[in-house]
Amino acid sequence: MNKKISFVVPVYFEEDVISRFILEMTEELKALNLDYEIVFIDDGSTDKTVQIIKEHAIKNNNLKLIELSYNHGKQAALTAGIKNASGDYLLYMDPDLQDPPKEIGRFIQEIEKGYDLVFGVRKEKKDTFLNSLFSKIFWGVLRRFTGLDLPKGLAVMRIFNRKFADKFLEYQEQNRFIEGIFVHIGMKQSVITIEQRERYAGTSKFNFRKKMELAFNAIFDFSELPLKIAVRLGAAFIIVGILILLIIVFLKIYLVDFQSGWPSIIGALIIATGIQLFFLGIAALYIGKIYKESKGRPLFSIREMTNFE
Repeated sequence: MNKKISFVVPVYFEEDVISRFILEMTEELKALNLDYEIVFIDDGSTDKTVQIIKEHAIKNNNLKLIELSYNHGKQAALTAGIKNASGDYLLYMDPDLQDPPKEIGRFIQEIEKGYDLVFGVRKEKKDTFLNSLFSKIFWGVLRRFTGLDLPKGLAVMRIFNRKFADKFLEYQEQNRFIEGIFVHIGMKQSVITIEQRERYAGTSKFNFRKKMELAFNAIFDFSELPLKIAVRLGAAFIIVGILILLIIVFLKIYLVDFQSGWPSIIGALIIATGIQLFFLGIAALYIGKIYKESKGRPLFSIREMTNFE
């Protein structure tokens, strides 16, 4: 293959694994005889991650580093990497070695068939029971509430061509859900099944809380479902309220002489107020996202770049 391939690798507190990742990557890429660059994007690490990468970059000009000025989040870090990568193909992966470098050749073979994007899906997720459970909940929520046709068992590792990368960079929204954007772009896509290993060292920074925050952001970014639910529930409560009122009137006239019931009235008011605040909160979230987008701030800010011309 005479095309250049850029590996886009966001990093955040990866000092325990980054040297091993670079070693395995360079050995695999040497065996494949590829024209390559590895673009690391540090998302505000304060450990030795940056120092280690720079030490390796002195010896290997194909290793490049983008240091963001503070922690922007993985979505923005990946965007920074794609924007500054120069390859004909771009392969996105994590440095934890769960998606092993030995699979690179298969991704290249698949995209060379004429695809614009090739997703990797895991044959088996090598993780703890809790992390596996959280991932199933996360992807289940996304598929159920966003309507996005996401492959099951989706891995981080995926490859796409320059045309796809350029189209991706046209998406400038602040609230970014990368998988959703990838699916939304469309174009010619494929999926391959890959073998996954256990994480080489350290622990995942993408915990359950962050996963669910991302899931809810994706729901608000790619679906009007919360607003539709609010409207439907509001209509349902109106109908139920009218029915209850008619029943009370009927009982009052024909069957029962009701006495004043202040506790029930107060309880009903509290519940009704809570429902109203809930629906207002949904609307406020959408308005907040609109406000954030309207400011048009940069997606990321870069402090320093290493080995870039």
